[in-house]
Amino acid sequence: MATKKKIEDISKPSDQLSSVAKEDLTPFPEPLADPADSPEWKPLTEEAKKEHEATLDDTMVLGLKKPKTKEEEEELVNKFLNGLRKLFTKENNWPFLQPLVLSMEHCAKCQTCSKACHIFEASGGNEIYRPTYRSEVLRRIYHKYIKPGGKLLGKWQHGDIDLNWTTIARLAELAYRCNICRRCAQTCPIGVDNGLITHELRKLFSQEMGISAKELHDNGSMLQLKVGSSTGMNTMVVKDNIEFIDEDTSERTGMSIKTPWDKEGADILLIHNAGEILAWPENHGAFAALFEAAGVSWTLSSEAVGYDSINYGLWYDDFQLARVAIKHAQIAKKLKVKKIVLGECGHAHKALTVIADRVLTGDLNIPRESCMTTMRDIVFSGKIQFDPARNDFPVTLHDPCNLVRLMGVVEPQREIIRHLCPKFREMTPHGVDNYCCGGGSGFAIMTQFNFADWRHQVAGRKKLQQVLNAFSDDLSPDTHKYLCAPCSNCKGQLRDILQYYDLWEKCGILYGGLVELIVNAMTDVKPGYIEWEWR
Repeated sequence: MATKKKIEDISKPSDQLSSVAKEDLTPFPEPLADPADSPEWKPLTEEAKKEHEATLDDTMVLGLKKPKTKEEEEELVNKFLNGLRKLFTKENNWPFLQPLVLSMEHCAKCQTCSKACHIFEASGGNEIYRPTYRSEVLRRIYHKYIKPGGKLLGKWQHGDIDLNWTTIARLAELAYRCNICRRCAQTCPIGVDNGLITHELRKLFSQEMGISAKELHDNGSMLQLKVGSSTGMNTMVVKDNIEFIDEDTSERTGMSIKTPWDKEGADILLIHNAGEILAWPENHGAFAALFEAAGVSWTLSSEAVGYDSINYGLWYDDFQLARVAIKHAQIAKKLKVKKIVLGECGHAHKALTVIADRVLTGDLNIPRESCMTTMRDIVFSGKIQFDPARNDFPVTLHDPCNLVRLMGVVEPQREIIRHLCPKFREMTPHGVDNYCCGGGSGFAIMTQFNFADWRHQVAGRKKLQQVLNAFSDDLSPDTHKYLCAPCSNCKGQLRDILQYYDLWEKCGILYGGLVELIVNAMTDVKPGYIEWEWR
């Protein structure tokens, strides 16, 4: 069991605040029950530790450089405090001020949220991963340095804490040890939102101090706004890729597939996570085949940003989120479409629906819909004939946090799978009580230093336990099993974690989206749209 850490320990310089040993981790079921079957966790190099702030735990994602002088340290502390003050002013943080203040002012310290946190549980109860730990650190800083009279009364009423560079550097890294799945917020009996507190910390670090995960900012939202997609694809490249996918899908299905571009007045503007186009082209191909078979009026946009629903600003910076969301709405308005339909990407759903509602006002408030309901309506419309026997293999369903728990889209995908997959079985727990895949809040694309080991062995541990338990009746690699994950970010994480533990070879577990299952069961399509090979 990890050594218990006090809140104030975060301010005390040391080589490392906390650590996770292999024996601390909750055990896997078969075939990974023997801890020796887990890959070794590569330690941070001495060079990385010397150059960067790496004293939180066994990993690092931000790569913060150490301040060179005392003056530089003081400047960084002052920037942090200035940003924290802004978080608690209406003019600077009106979208989230009320729930943030309520979460700062009220916490019963009952630790109900800890039992709901997959990272805390998987780590064997490591204190710094407890949802209330980073929140309580910030709460003490807030009461001591932001609230009037805090330096006199704050430490007596709420507990003392020192604000120094050690505190800030560790708090920055700690903001990236949470998937922001908000299972803790759902569980809290008084509605304290520790996920929101984590988000607001990331925002403070990004907007005020220029500190953010490179994958989210430089290689994410900035690249998307500059080139058109966080994948780096410009308009010409994405059109070339779609042309190839259309040709391949036509051959695989026996249908004539040609993706429509920039079609004015279409019923639907479909916006994919562009990662699908590069990593899982069969997903776009399946959407095109389904829409063609159903006679849907739809289009893609070739305008920069319009073909990529990714919006990494959701995870760390409201300004970046707004820039991308407004661009999406402007493109839909220009094309005069009736609605935007979001492809299989959970964080894109949240970004362009419930969060973008705060910025898309007036004529930019374009109707937006989840592809889960779009596909459900098509499947039960009677326009397409299906043969569920084509999906006669074990199937389980992963619930993307942003789509299911945060938006309540629970049943449409299940109605489809129950109808088309005779061997469907639920994970436990599932629906709004699901566990995050471990790749949420951008983790799925973060691989710097040894963060991938932490992501696979800690953040994704509870989800992998669920997957193995769902298929426990037959884990033979000779039986092909399908892990349905209707979210690009989740697919990326599940791909990586299945490969990390070699579970395609050991157990025959393949992952994929929902639309592929639908097309695989269409009787007017050549059999075998799902190809049972690792990719």
